[in-house]
Amino acid sequence: MSQPSAPEPGRPTGRKPPPRIVARFVAISWRDLALTFVPILLVSAAAIYLAVRLIQPAPPNSLTMAAGTKGSSFWNNAQKYKAILARNGVTLNVLETQGSLDNLRRLSDPKSKADVGFVQGGISGPGTTHDNLMSLGSVSYVPLAIFYHGAPVTRLSELAGKRLAISAEGSGTRALALALLKANGIEPGGDTELLPLGGDEAAEALVQGEVDAVFLTGDSAQPPTMGKLNRTPGVRFFDFTQADAYSRRFPYLNVIELPMGAFDFAKNLPPRPVHMVAPTAELIARDGLHPALSDLLIEAAREVHGRANLMQRANEFPAPLVHEFRISDDAERYYKSGKSFLYRTLPFWLASLADRVIVLLVPIIVVLIPGLRLVPGLYRWRVKSRIYRWYGALIAIEREAMSDPDPAQREALIDRVDAIENAVNRMKMPLAFADQFYVLREHIGFVRQRLTNAQAVAREAHAAPASAKEARQATDTDGVTSRADTA
Repeated sequence: MSQPSAPEPGRPTGRKPPPRIVARFVAISWRDLALTFVPILLVSAAAIYLAVRLIQPAPPNSLTMAAGTKGSSFWNNAQKYKAILARNGVTLNVLETQGSLDNLRRLSDPKSKADVGFVQGGISGPGTTHDNLMSLGSVSYVPLAIFYHGAPVTRLSELAGKRLAISAEGSGTRALALALLKANGIEPGGDTELLPLGGDEAAEALVQGEVDAVFLTGDSAQPPTMGKLNRTPGVRFFDFTQADAYSRRFPYLNVIELPMGAFDFAKNLPPRPVHMVAPTAELIARDGLHPALSDLLIEAAREVHGRANLMQRANEFPAPLVHEFRISDDAERYYKSGKSFLYRTLPFWLASLADRVIVLLVPIIVVLIPGLRLVPGLYRWRVKSRIYRWYGALIAIEREAMSDPDPAQREALIDRVDAIENAVNRMKMPLAFADQFYVLREHIGFVRQRLTNAQAVAREAHAAPASAKEARQATDTDGVTSRADTA
């Protein structure tokens, strides 16, 4: 009779052989690569989106300036700004207005079209705030010149009871004159006659003796007009002997000195230095003006207002003098460091485009490039994690095997090992990790071998007592037979 074939070493009789390897090896696991790369792309996209939302939009190609009446110094200066901005591809629309007060009202009105304008200091009134407006800097002095008839006067209070021409209602000259006269106890409704005459009309009235004193600022106080009045017999030029005190009481005022002989060297007019007080004309813009346009306007102001004249030195203006309006952050940056490198070296439109592109590149450099450097490591970690997670299952099986399970439980543990091997054999692995794949299979075989060996030992231990019992039974049977034969 033929002997049955011997069971496979290390494996119980009747167990099926392990499943065939059906794992697929590929050059690269695109799924793992995508799951690693996509989060980095999403973070980079979010950073770029935030940069686009926070970055200033492209500067507009047009701007509206509130200037003044046609022919005024504000109007003429605005025309110069227009030509300078046109060289940089920006159209400046100049609005004809009634002057500083009108300009301030237009800039304060959100429905107005004015974006920027000239405003004389001191006209907004005490305690008035304009949070929606900012200053790009002072661009010139607006000196106050006072001419009068009679004996020398050293204080404005000495003009009480006289006829004073302080310009028309709503003008910057009138607002300044009323503020200074009020500080000297002279107010409307008193015995001092405050006449709404200004400019050439007021100067002519003084010459004709129709008024006792005139207050002139801005276009009315140009050197030719002041020189003409200074030459008129019986007309005196008021010297602000208290100029320093006025500048401290009214922070928007500056003290300037008209040099001796400024009007006429030969006749030495004026015969001595004359102290004057002067607010400044400021370039006021609405809050939110594009930084590129802010730089462009200040650059134009330097070209228009930077020359020396009788009232100022060269390059004295524009200047970041803080009065009633806060200096914008962009203007402060410009006065400290000038235009940025891009705007110094490139045309305005190209510099604006490059500036925006650089801001977009920042999140790419800061987020995307370091993220891409992490991709290989994250990819390896993800692939290896598919291998390492089976080791946890193998350790759990070994721990259960150490608790001396019965044969049925040990058989269930072997089935679990087979299930792990079956799952591993169906894995899709990159070729670069094939060595770790086979190491895992060796460890699976190692755990199975220990379980099957323990199973075989347990069967042998279970079979040994049965064999001893059969031997005793056979001995007992042989003894009975021998006794029977003897009998």
